[in-house]
Amino acid sequence: MPNNKVQEYFSKKFRALLSNEPSGTPPWIETIAAGETGGLFLPTDAPWVVHRDFGTLVGGIRALLVQALHPGAVNGVANHSRYQEDALGRLAGTIRWLTVTTFGSLEAVAGEASRVNRLHDRVSGSFTTPRGKTRNYKAADEDLLLWVHVAFTKSFLVCHQLYADRPIPGGADAYVAQWARSVTQLGLATAPTTEKDLDETIVSYARRDELVGDDKTIEVIRFIREPGLPWIARGVYRVLYAAAVYSLPEGARSVLRLKALPGWVIVPTTRWLLRTLRWIIGPDSPIEDAALARLARLGIWPSN
Repeated sequence: MPNNKVQEYFSKKFRALLSNEPSGTPPWIETIAAGETGGLFLPTDAPWVVHRDFGTLVGGIRALLVQALHPGAVNGVANHSRYQEDALGRLAGTIRWLTVTTFGSLEAVAGEASRVNRLHDRVSGSFTTPRGKTRNYKAADEDLLLWVHVAFTKSFLVCHQLYADRPIPGGADAYVAQWARSVTQLGLATAPTTEKDLDETIVSYARRDELVGDDKTIEVIRFIREPGLPWIARGVYRVLYAAAVYSLPEGARSVLRLKALPGWVIVPTTRWLLRTLRWIIGPDSPIEDAALARLARLGIWPSN
């Protein structure tokens, strides 16, 4: 085990990168600690177990790659975000939604959903379908919300199964069904509740010829591959990116013009890297600790 000062240094750097906060303390940690209710999930629930694990580092990259297959999602990112100028800020916003929704109180989850919905209200435009038709869209459109949700859910599930160690309580179906609760307040009334339904929903977009890998898509993919991270994080990110590419189905890699490293190389390398990161940074998670302290304060979960 590294000494405490070294561990503290790398932990601060790691959390500062993910939260876009130089102090290393996510600004939303107080939101998770506060509140007078439990949340959507308990520590024994599948989303809590999956999202506390470092497999999410790969899952987040994979989700972006999959989401980029839909021209509506790509246009929303390209035309309504400063993802190239402020990649870390956009990353922090996504992590904030993920962690507050997973670990926060019901009040916090509602507040975070309201924040995201306000952002979605400003996102609209048009895109050209693979069949050459122009289509208007809004970020709050149900089919776009569903695509982003299934891309996210499948990515975090697959990457946990490939690269993490802890079993998912209740298995894949439990994760899919429980995480479906996260999007109801974003305006998505129904979402897949089994892994089979999740896979069928993803395939349905391809069958309707709604997915594409055009020049704008490839431009976004190029940025995901090289997002301009600080030098200390670049080597780690390259492995995580390669792991995300490997986890994609062959059809998606073909459309996105991506090639994967052999599984016998990337899978054990990624698993080793994630274990090493956890060892260097340490087992403590300030966000999870804040959530557990709130649950203990309310008598929902035993205190340590």
